[in-house]
Amino acid sequence: MYAIIETGGKQVRVEVGQTIFVEKLDADVDTVVTFDKVLLLGDKKVTVGAPYVKGATVTAKVQKQGKSKKIRVFKYKAKANEHKTIGHRQPYTRLVIEAING
Repeated sequence: MYAIIETGGKQVRVEVGQTIFVEKLDADVDTVVTFDKVLLLGDKKVTVGAPYVKGATVTAKVQKQGKSKKIRVFKYKAKANEHKTIGHRQPYTRLVIEAING
């Protein structure tokens, strides 16, 4: 069984036992998070929500809070002797999907 959930403004396809990386959630490590914004449930029969499937939830356990690798952003304006380097590390939450209910 699989589901498509919405979190952090993105849609993620999940299955039981899968490890996923999502936008940072306000939850501690080893706590259980429940997603109720389930867009689609799939098995032998596919259930599509309008916009969400009623009564469907996905539970996941928070495995880690962290930051991704640093990206460098270089801003440059020609003929103005103007340049700037900026770094950014996007925070994320690593989840393990435990159950899909619905």
